[in-house]
Amino acid sequence: MGKRSGSKKSKDKVILPPELPPDVDDDEVDLSEEDLEFYGDKRHVHRFPKFDRERIDRYVKRIAGQDEGEVERLYEERQRKKRTAEALRPRREDDDDDLEVDPVDALPIKTLQGELVYNTAKKARTEGNANGSKSKAEDKGADSKKSIQKDEQKGKSENKKEDSKMQNQSQIEVPKGKLHSEVLEEVKEELTAEELFEKKKAQLAELGMAMLEDPESNIRSLNDMLIISNDKDQKVVKLGLMSLLAVFKDIIPSYRIRQLTEKELAVEVSKEVKKTRYYEYTLIRCYKAYLQKLISLEKKPHFYLLAVRCMCALLDTAPHFNFRESLLASVVKNLSSTDDVARKLCCETIRSLFINEGKHRGEATIEAVRLIADHVKLNDCQLHPDSIEVFLSLRFDEDLGKDDNEEESAKPKKNKRWQNKDVSKQLPVSDKKKTKQELKSKAREEVDADLRAVSFTLDPKERKRIQKETLSALFETYFRILKHSMSTSVSRSKGSNVPPCDSHPLLAPCLEGLGKFSHLIDLDFMGELIACLKKLSGYTDQHDKTLHDDTLSVSERLQCCIVAFKVWRSNLEALNVDLQDFFVQLYNLILEYRPDRDRGDVLAEALKTLLWEGRQQDMLRAAAFIKRLATFALSFGSAEAIAALITLKHLLQKNSKCRNMLENDSGGGSLSCLVAKYDPEAKDPYLSGALASVLWELSLLEKHYDISVSSMASNILSMANLNPTQNPVPILNVNPLEAYRDLSIERELSKPASKVSLNCKRKRRDKEFVALSPDVLQKADCLVDKDELKEKLQSHFAVLRGISENERLRAELNHTLSSINMYKEYKKQKKKTMKSKTGKKKVARA
Repeated sequence: MGKRSGSKKSKDKVILPPELPPDVDDDEVDLSEEDLEFYGDKRHVHRFPKFDRERIDRYVKRIAGQDEGEVERLYEERQRKKRTAEALRPRREDDDDDLEVDPVDALPIKTLQGELVYNTAKKARTEGNANGSKSKAEDKGADSKKSIQKDEQKGKSENKKEDSKMQNQSQIEVPKGKLHSEVLEEVKEELTAEELFEKKKAQLAELGMAMLEDPESNIRSLNDMLIISNDKDQKVVKLGLMSLLAVFKDIIPSYRIRQLTEKELAVEVSKEVKKTRYYEYTLIRCYKAYLQKLISLEKKPHFYLLAVRCMCALLDTAPHFNFRESLLASVVKNLSSTDDVARKLCCETIRSLFINEGKHRGEATIEAVRLIADHVKLNDCQLHPDSIEVFLSLRFDEDLGKDDNEEESAKPKKNKRWQNKDVSKQLPVSDKKKTKQELKSKAREEVDADLRAVSFTLDPKERKRIQKETLSALFETYFRILKHSMSTSVSRSKGSNVPPCDSHPLLAPCLEGLGKFSHLIDLDFMGELIACLKKLSGYTDQHDKTLHDDTLSVSERLQCCIVAFKVWRSNLEALNVDLQDFFVQLYNLILEYRPDRDRGDVLAEALKTLLWEGRQQDMLRAAAFIKRLATFALSFGSAEAIAALITLKHLLQKNSKCRNMLENDSGGGSLSCLVAKYDPEAKDPYLSGALASVLWELSLLEKHYDISVSSMASNILSMANLNPTQNPVPILNVNPLEAYRDLSIERELSKPASKVSLNCKRKRRDKEFVALSPDVLQKADCLVDKDELKEKLQSHFAVLRGISENERLRAELNHTLSSINMYKEYKKQKKKTMKSKTGKKKVARA
């Protein structure tokens, strides 16, 4: 039954007839003399009628009686298969096929007979045919020219045809590859750039959607997208790179693909495993080619920003994946880029890498820190500050500074008696059991290693090891920057040719990082670190004889003082170090502060760290700082003034004896007889004699334009009427740094929205204050045209004189008008009085 049904199905099956050969024009058919002789002989003609016509008709008409829809479907399917086979077939130089343009890409040409002709280009073997095909390619679709050529060819005699054939046979054949490339170039020139771009854009979209739908089945599409991204058009290249970035971000697995060993390759596996291996192999190969493309394009200015953006996105999305080292190297190299956008992108990527350690288990963090350290060493600390500022995003455990011996001692110990019992229970083991146990332990270790590689959680010991290595690389970078800044200051003091500005751009973020991670510094390095900070702050023992070092700015020297106090306090003040030198340096730096050149927040933080947070100060030192801060508040803006007044009030509250400076005696406070005369230019606070002075600045600050400053000054003055144990009512319960920030924000918000003034202020802040020499001023005077200046001044003062004369005349005019009006009113009142008097006289007479 099965065979019969199968035979019926095979009989009912529709089999299409073979395709007909392509139509060939009569002009293109070349008949030789032998062909003509063969068909001219009548002996061969009688063979043609002997063909079995019935069998041929039955073979050709075998689809008769079948379903028309099914037959049409089969025809369409055969044409579709034929088209796909032609598209997949690689092009060769020896192909003789026609090059036909897609009807979608080029519009057809309508002939006089009403037929639509699409552009085609046909190759030929001989030189004559090559010239013919060349002329056809140049005049594609020109049906009129074709007809003219046909007429000319038909009008030729047979002798000329034979001569041309003989010549064509004797000539050398033209190389087909060159002709094919020429035809392709001509066709591509006809297509506009926009059409090509839209076509490649659509192709990239199709390949990308196919990859996102089913990555394993369409993994070969990555190769096609890479080929498109190698185009000559810059727009196509950028579009291809962005498309590949989106695809890689979506299909990259959550594990690192390792290379297969020889044993694993030798083992037979299933089809699914083979498919997975092929997918991973293709993914790694294409990912590597993509990264190489980005690194090569990074050197070109047109693609620099795009390449950096793609590398940062890949590193942020998949820091656990393969080739992380090359990505990190490129991103770290661009941390000090001159392009602000690229530098900010790289900094944000490294910060997210430090914060989100769960993606890479902390391995990428230590690699990035080491690369930055090598980069700083290679460039001799001459980098952008942002390249070191990213270290502030690092996170460490609080118990990282503890030793392993301390942790082991903190654990509870076992009793010796139980330890002896455990030893006695252990029995002698044979060699076979030992080998079994060793094999089991090895297998367990391998399984544990695989689980650690797959999982993103780290053991506490491994995490501690990674953090220790990261911390050592971090402090190595910081100490290298400190040594470099010290060497530059020493060389400048000796008179060497060191650049005057920006010789140590990494010092400010280095000091900020040391202040943040000061609790993790080892005690063995504390003494050397504080000595180094003391030298960098510019302190010298002989202030009056030698000049202090000016290589560092005021803000950087203030940061040195801040870091020294943070290091001292983070170790519970266990260091036996005298910090009096830093107080002396702060006392002198307050007068060197300039608001347009230095950072006010650093000064406010120094006041907070050294004077606000410290324990009770010595009376002489506190009095010196009180007087210096009062003078400082009178000289600068409201934000600096409020920070100084808050610190001053705190010192008066802690040192009640210094309140005598609020008295208004002519020779100073009540303690003026016990101390020397006040010296405002003294560099040591102990030798200033500030107790003999009076805080007269506060009475002027009471009339300050800022309400917060005036109220704080009046609140401080009210302390003179209180007992030493009493304190005034608090107005601001904030430290100097918070008060400075709040008032500076209010000041920025209250500024008028004028672009010109803002630009001028920015320019002033960027340029440091420089004292001009008389020679420079004299040269500037020589450059000015005196006659032109004289004319401008004359016109200016003429305008001013005209304005003043106009104001004087207007005042006289107003005066005369007012006098005339008063005279008129006087006359009216006089008439009224005269009328009243005459009326009264008439009444009296009556």
